[in-house]
Amino acid sequence: MAAFEITLNMEFCRSADKGFAEGVRIASELGYQYIEPMVHTGWELLSEVHYFHSFSMEEDPLLMKEICDKHGIRVSSFSGHSPLMKPEAAVPRLTRAILFADALGAPFVNTDEMVKPEWMDDGCAHEVMKYSLTKAEQVARRHRVHLGIEPHGIYTKTAAGLLRIVNLVPSPWIGVNWDTGNSYLAGVEDPYEGLEKVRDHVFHVHAKDISLDHGFKERGKVTGTPVGCACGEGVVDWERVLHILRPLDRQLFMSVECGTIDQAARSLEFLRRLLKS
Repeated sequence: MAAFEITLNMEFCRSADKGFAEGVRIASELGYQYIEPMVHTGWELLSEVHYFHSFSMEEDPLLMKEICDKHGIRVSSFSGHSPLMKPEAAVPRLTRAILFADALGAPFVNTDEMVKPEWMDDGCAHEVMKYSLTKAEQVARRHRVHLGIEPHGIYTKTAAGLLRIVNLVPSPWIGVNWDTGNSYLAGVEDPYEGLEKVRDHVFHVHAKDISLDHGFKERGKVTGTPVGCACGEGVVDWERVLHILRPLDRQLFMSVECGTIDQAARSLEFLRRLLKS
């Protein structure tokens, strides 16, 4: 049976213009024990002035650990989203995120295919993604960190498309980060049937709920969204999600992806109740 843990994607404090350290403090005060940081290469202006939560991988990973330790927080996973169809960006970002994950004791780095260039056809796109994932998998295997591909783009909006990318490089270190909100918004197939099809490959979950209004406006028009509403306040059938995932014999992090600090608080309360039932 799956052992569920709750973690918090740091996107929760983006609308409040909080930097990484402040976001960690707030997550701890809300009662979270784990976080999923976003990481980037280079030096990003808003992060440097502490208006944005992303953490630069130019920094020492032990600096991140010091900040988390100060507030009794552990890192569950990393949001290392990188454009797999742009290997000059994806390979360095993913490989460095894997190194950070190893240094922080986090077993997962999450990504998706992101945006396909207009000039690239489907065959080329998958060959390029295979190259990016081959390079990243070699590092992931050495450091024993899993890469999670999530439904978020034109190929991963279906279970078949998601599995095709996962299987471009057959490896126990490449699996699925299931996003409950993105799979619903894509509107191509039933999200629960899709989860059933990919379940055996799921290592990590983005717990993202979608409000009725959001779904009405965008379902079938987009393939994903940065954040959702508070878990339990939208359209996702959480009991059904857990019913599908419970047979997996592994630890599964439910990473809350919501848009505000208040939503993060309500999501934690809801998921704690749900997991006890």
